[in-house]
Amino acid sequence: MSAASKTLPVVILISGTGSNMCRMAELMQAGQLPIDIKAVISDRADAKGLSTAKSMGIATTSLNPKAFATRSEFDAALAEKVLSYKPELLILAGFMRILSPEFVAQFSDRMINIHPSLLPKYPGLHTHQRALDAGDQEHGASVHFVTAELDGGPVVIQAKVPLHSTDTAATLAQRVLQ
Repeated sequence: MSAASKTLPVVILISGTGSNMCRMAELMQAGQLPIDIKAVISDRADAKGLSTAKSMGIATTSLNPKAFATRSEFDAALAEKVLSYKPELLILAGFMRILSPEFVAQFSDRMINIHPSLLPKYPGLHTHQRALDAGDQEHGASVHFVTAELDGGPVVIQAKVPLHSTDTAATLAQRVLQ
């Protein structure tokens, strides 16, 4: 946190509904989470989370990866946009793009991801179904620092939920989201 403020300036990257972003914004506005969300940025202009953030008075923008010739050009434009808000922390909350090592290096030790599994189990996609298929007894979510290795950075905190015999990937996803 900067010495001049009581809140940590953050930028949040999303790709969809922004459920985690919304909860963080609610807690911030209630004075229960000492952050200042400077902006929510998406790689999809139609991401529902953008309209949610805007309705909460948070700056929003989107960058279409298809508007760039290369992944490196997209990542450079994204980094420039993020840096324009001067965040001390970058939060990936359902951001569904793999970021280049160059992008990750720019935000080393100040970028975290919310991932729907108990890392190191199930990096990547389809984590809920993978936990069910494996017959796991518990599943959950991890917050971890982002490194160039997909979902491989140091874990900060985890939350666990039990698996039930009646679970589907959808019901498990809903419980993990809570």
